[in-house]
Order: sequence, then structure tokens, then C-alpha cells
Amino acid sequence: MGILFSILMNVNKVASDIENDVQVRVLIDRGTNKKQEAKLKQDLAKLHSVSKIKFSSKEQELKNVIGSYGKEFKLFGGDDNPLNDVFVVSAKKPEQTVTIAKEAKKMKHVYDAKYGGASAKKLFNIVDNIQKWGIAISFLLLFVAVFLISNTIRITILSRKNEISIMRLVGATNGFIRWPFILEGAWTGLFGAIIPIIIVDFGYVWLYGIISNSLASTGYSLLTPGVFLFQIDTLLILIGIVIGAIGSGISMRRFLRI
Repeated sequence: MGILFSILMNVNKVASDIENDVQVRVLIDRGTNKKQEAKLKQDLAKLHSVSKIKFSSKEQELKNVIGSYGKEFKLFGGDDNPLNDVFVVSAKKPEQTVTIAKEAKKMKHVYDAKYGGASAKKLFNIVDNIQKWGIAISFLLLFVAVFLISNTIRITILSRKNEISIMRLVGATNGFIRWPFILEGAWTGLFGAIIPIIIVDFGYVWLYGIISNSLASTGYSLLTPGVFLFQIDTLLILIGIVIGAIGSGISMRRFLRI
């Protein structure tokens, strides 16, 4: 569960970074003069869902292509540059990018408006599926953990069956009998969380160093180990205590029936 929660929380973080990074690239018609560009920028700014507009010249666009695909694209410099000047438009909310792209295409002096289209939607669908499956697997693992602790405590209860019977005969209440076993289950869950915490903490720090270097050039990042690992560790401890207590409570029911 610790590994699964680490994956899910980082998937959410990267998904949030991607959503916030989705922009509409409005390609300006070649031959558009500065006055017409200024008017187009004003029209784009009037769209209520637009938060920021940045101009990128065709020379800058070529530099971006050279940086991404190689120096051989330097051949297209100067008058041979086939690219367009671009307005890079950021939306107030990621889901508004489609609307902005559609509105921008209708404006004068716009050659095209792109926002990632099917690729962006496909990426968001993948992230959504990971989150759904992760939640489903989390519940399954919780069930398995409760079942295992319940069986562990049941063995302890069976070994004290005569002791429990004697306590019942001398007038001990169900609560008096139940609480020591519930506390024992909680301790079992607490100590059971220690090894996973150690594995998750050391494993995450190691992977963070490797993956962060790979993501450095993309502008995305994983959750930093400090606060994140404290949250995960606290969560695992709480889950261990709760499911340990629940497992004990389930095991005790049959022995406390009259």
C-alpha cells in the first residue's frame, strides 16, 4: 500500500503539472503586420478563459525545433524559415483550452490553433485510469490486510479460549475482554507498518534521485521526499493501527456471543 500510495500521489502531481502546462498555440498567418498582430492579441485577451498570452517569433520557434530535433534544422534559418509567429495562450483552467482553440480559429489572421488535441485527451484518460485502478487495488489491499491481521489475532484468541471462558464466568463484560485484544491488534498493525515505512522511504529517495534527473528537462517533477514521506509514513501508521483494531474486533465477535 505504501508503494501504491506513492505512485498514485506522484501520478496526481505529474498530471496536475501537465494540465497546468497545457497551452493553446495560435499560429499567426504569414504576412500579418505588427498592427494586425496587436489587434489579434487584443481579441485573444478578450476571451474570458484566457489568463496569459506570450508572443513567440518564428525565429524563436526555429530555435525550439533545433533544440528538440537537432542542429540540421539550422538550414531553415533566415528567409527559408517555414514556421509561423505564434501567440502562446494559457487558459485559466486546463479544460478551457479546447474552447480557446475553437474561438481562436475563427479570428482573422489565424493560420491554426493547436492545444495537443487527441494526444492531451489520451494522456488525461491514461492518468484517470491509473487513478481509478489504484483506488480499487488500495481497497483490495486493505481487505487483505484486515483479513491477515484478523487471522493472526484469531490464533491468539484460540490459545486463550479457556482464559476468556473463565473471565465470562466470573462476570467480565464484553468490553473488558475485547479491549486487550483490540489494543494487541492495533500494536500488531503499528509494528507491521515499520518495515514498509523503511522500504518505502529508502526506495523513494533512491528513485527520486534517478527519475528527477530524467524529468529535469520536461519541467515536471515528483513530490519532494521530505514532507511527502512524512505524510506517507503517518498514513501507513494510522492505517496499520486502524485495520489492526478492526481485524481484532472481527475476530472477537464469535467468542463474545452468548
